[in-house]
Amino acid sequence: MSEAQGLKWLLGLAAMIVILAGLKAAETIVIPILLALFIAIISTPFIRMITSRGVPPVGAVVIVLAVLIVFGGGLVMVVSQSIDAFMLRLPHYQMRLQSVITDLLPYLERWEIPVSRDMVMNQLNPSQMMSLIGSTLSSIGSLLTNLFLVVFIVIFLLLEEATFSGKLKAALPNADKSLRDASGFMKQVNQYLMIKTTISLITGVLVTLWLAYLGVDFPVLWGLVAMLMNFIPNVGSLIAAIPAVLLSLVQLGVGDALLVTLGYVVINVVMGNLVEPRFMGRGLGLSPLVVFLSLILWGWLFGPVGMFLSIPLTMIVKIALEQNDSTRWIAILLGNDAPASSKSVEAS
Repeated sequence: MSEAQGLKWLLGLAAMIVILAGLKAAETIVIPILLALFIAIISTPFIRMITSRGVPPVGAVVIVLAVLIVFGGGLVMVVSQSIDAFMLRLPHYQMRLQSVITDLLPYLERWEIPVSRDMVMNQLNPSQMMSLIGSTLSSIGSLLTNLFLVVFIVIFLLLEEATFSGKLKAALPNADKSLRDASGFMKQVNQYLMIKTTISLITGVLVTLWLAYLGVDFPVLWGLVAMLMNFIPNVGSLIAAIPAVLLSLVQLGVGDALLVTLGYVVINVVMGNLVEPRFMGRGLGLSPLVVFLSLILWGWLFGPVGMFLSIPLTMIVKIALEQNDSTRWIAILLGNDAPASSKSVEAS
């Protein structure tokens, strides 16, 4: 029995490695499909709300898609122009950052910190830091070029969703049970993605308004980065703040950079520690170790897009594992807290 169990785990691990290798090889195809699924899942509650008012399913899909195209198209235009302008100003920002770092050396010497200019420039290389920001923004720009493909996939997914339950009832003998199970799973996924997307959108808007008030260049671009990185707990807010703080440092000075940092801290503390737990609940959380490993795994598979999708994808896997008694223990291990029943048993 032990040998059979070990062989079962070994085959499962081998199958998972093969699947991951296949996803990596098909990256150019998988990324638009995943983004389309993400958008389609978020759009489904709005379509159901519109159809409940007597609008035909096709009409509801058209209305939702029109809103998505208008909003997404405008955002793509602004962000694309901001990325192009940032890339043109990148050499100027590199020179300014080098000048700011050089101006800090007398203060370090006054505090008797044994550093030299060459040492500081090697450890805090302005060219490397700005080039890293530029390459990341270029990845976001290349992602936006796939927008039309993503939109077409979303159209067909939403149209298919309107007739999927009828097809399933005709195809399976026990379709009612399958539909109940799938409905419970999709309800939890919709709840998580809707709440997380709404909170991330509000976070991005607040960051945009704060940076625009302070006069930082490209506030909409940094607001979009803050919205995307808000899907990553713990470290996402830190990653999103770095480029905006560096830009405010070279553009406006140390005082405004501190104000930018303060704004990021206040916004993310309020939204992440007060608002999000109130609506999300404690059950929809991941262990910090799982968050870190998810970033590494999905980032290796799909690059910056994988980092953005890492936590939603892992949460969907966790929710799916919770639906089956035989795999619920894996979902518990992925979570941040032990269930209340487990704690009560341990206490007893």
